[in-house]
Amino acid sequence: MSIGALTIASQGTAPAKPRRAALVPTAVLLLGAVYALLPIAWVLIAASKTNTQLDSYAAFRPGGSFLANFRNLTSYDGGVFWTWMLNTALYAGGGAILSALVSALTGYGFAKYRFRGKGFLFTMILVGMLVPAVVLAVPQYLLVAKIGLANTYWAVLIPSIISPYGIYLARIYAGASVPDEVLEAARMDGSGEWRTFLRIGVPMMVPGLVTIFLFQFVAIWNNFLLPWLMLSSENKYPLTVGLFTLLDAGTSQPALYTLVLLGSLLSILPLILLFFLLQRFWRVDLGAGSVK
Repeated sequence: MSIGALTIASQGTAPAKPRRAALVPTAVLLLGAVYALLPIAWVLIAASKTNTQLDSYAAFRPGGSFLANFRNLTSYDGGVFWTWMLNTALYAGGGAILSALVSALTGYGFAKYRFRGKGFLFTMILVGMLVPAVVLAVPQYLLVAKIGLANTYWAVLIPSIISPYGIYLARIYAGASVPDEVLEAARMDGSGEWRTFLRIGVPMMVPGLVTIFLFQFVAIWNNFLLPWLMLSSENKYPLTVGLFTLLDAGTSQPALYTLVLLGSLLSILPLILLFFLLQRFWRVDLGAGSVK
């Protein structure tokens, strides 16, 4: 066999080794996906069972009471579950939008302007990322109670507006995706700072702002401690606190456990839908906006 033929043969068999090597990380990712999705699959199946079937059926054996459980959940306490759902959408949606706006303004300012105390202030924001939310919950409640906003929607919304991680991410993204040359050109054309931010900065930062919005939306949607401390009226509860009270009531009324499972399943559907709707705004290239 000639040397050329041997070379061609060796080139033809070379990709086999990288493909075999790629099987290991792929298998690890698949195991991680199964680990993450298995509880969701269990909740989906358990939501179709009666309270008796929860104890008597195998874990992944479906029942036939999904619609009956849905009707019971809808009619429970005058449909309070859907009130909790609307409250959660208000807290998470309003808080995430306001947080994204504040993060955009603050991050853009840190990235594109020089001012006294800039380094110190940004360091304090980074320190805020290290403080657990549970440490701040009680001081936040005392402050909100002091100004008379306890047990109001604002008691949950206001603490959700400021996100140290969102500000940090907005600064990093603004510094990478908004070229200084483009801003200088806009200023030379007579554009004011506010208009430059709205017309140039924000469009280039959209993928980063969507990421901040999603992170904050999920964080507020899943938040339990803050609304549990701030609110005392059942009609203002979000899903986390509402389902907790339903679960607590299940100790004396075991039939409520199936409603808790179905409510937990329904509570994750908006998050899944939101990710599918907003993923088209994500971009890999941070400088994509500057090319347009």
